[in-house]
Amino acid sequence: MKRYPTLLLAAPSLLLALAGCDRATPSASATTASPPVMVPVAPVAPTYQAAPGVAHPVTLSAVAQLGKKIFFDPSLSGSGKLACASCHSPDHAYAPPNNLAVQLGGPKLDRQGLRAVPSLRYLEHTPTFTIGPNKSMPDSDAVDAAPATTTDIKVAAVAKSTQPDAALLAAEANVPMGGLDWDGRADTLQNQAQGPFLDPNEMDNKSAAALLEKLRRAPYAEDLRKLFGANVFDNSGLALSEALFALGRFQMEDPSFHPYDSKYDYYLAGQARLSAEESRGLKLFDGPKKGNCASCHIDKPSRDGMFPPAFTDYQFEALAGPRNKDLLANRDPKHYDLGLCGPMRSNYKKQASYCGLFKTPTLRNSATRGALFHNGVFKNLDDLLHFYVERETDPGKWYPKRKDGSIDKYDDLPPQYKKNVDVVDAPFDRKHGDAPALNADEIKDMVAFLKTLNDGYQPGAEQSVNSK
Repeated sequence: MKRYPTLLLAAPSLLLALAGCDRATPSASATTASPPVMVPVAPVAPTYQAAPGVAHPVTLSAVAQLGKKIFFDPSLSGSGKLACASCHSPDHAYAPPNNLAVQLGGPKLDRQGLRAVPSLRYLEHTPTFTIGPNKSMPDSDAVDAAPATTTDIKVAAVAKSTQPDAALLAAEANVPMGGLDWDGRADTLQNQAQGPFLDPNEMDNKSAAALLEKLRRAPYAEDLRKLFGANVFDNSGLALSEALFALGRFQMEDPSFHPYDSKYDYYLAGQARLSAEESRGLKLFDGPKKGNCASCHIDKPSRDGMFPPAFTDYQFEALAGPRNKDLLANRDPKHYDLGLCGPMRSNYKKQASYCGLFKTPTLRNSATRGALFHNGVFKNLDDLLHFYVERETDPGKWYPKRKDGSIDKYDDLPPQYKKNVDVVDAPFDRKHGDAPALNADEIKDMVAFLKTLNDGYQPGAEQSVNSK
């Protein structure tokens, strides 16, 4: 589905507040928490008109420096051994440093999380979570939409279905998008950060009060007092809010969270050439009858040149990845991770048409991941792409058989929600026995292209290697 988000911008008053967030000499009687770090606010976000990879020294604000200390502090966990950086490793694009489907936490670091840990890179333009009409209206922050016979190809397809479903059609006409995490439940970086701190399967603080006591004893506690008031710890809600605010500022200010220095960025800037294999992969990535990836993973900069390709439309899809038997939660046959419908958010659990939908992630650095999909069931891009093109044409390759020999297609969804799965858009618009949209060689080309989205490209390195 070719969809384009309208990127939210902070009000000028909020930008001014954030610009002065150091507050080196706060009032000792400060009782008001800092404004939330809304994800789209990026006062130091890169301007895409500048050449990628050019180093611009950045001095972090005092608040961001405090956030950095918090980010790398394992003492803030129940085990005393798990920091934010343990699962969001800077050396791995702020994603996990291993190929585990889900990460281990808890008091003994032996409890599985529920979902694969997403990267913290490239969050700065994520819209807040909304559900509304899917309009491809042009604006200064989006590329022009491709011509279409309707405002939404999937809505049109559902409307033409031989067995129309009014509820499904209504859901498709109102598209969920934005927010942080796989289910979009957090709208600010503070809210996103608070979840792992209190999750018993992650950092395992028994309560906000327990976390606050750790902050009070931290070597940077005095930084909190200097920045947010001498009496900041007298108000537990204020102290925790400011600590989470500092974490958000670190993520927004530190360029390592949004470097935009992949080979593809250099290619778009005219400073690198794609190989023949990578070029073929890009064509397949864009091809509406082939990979059709760019319909959800937008690969073009904004029309005004200010925003690099996000490689996501921030919207939600049901793609029916196979059930991951390695997850302990899945030993319970009644357990299903339904994304928007729970279990980690509850406000849409009665909206049946949204059950099984997860937010479309960015594909930047996806080739470096050791676990892909919300349940970490895939270990590499080759397997994931084969699943995409063979899910409908050869489902027996990906789903188990029932006792009667039939294929339990979409086995990680209850029967009543299987109709939410996308079977309209390529490459999912095929039938059993059809040829897949991509063959093995084309998938190889696609993987080659996706590797150009890895950060840290060194211009000239390929030529140097080839000249030896």
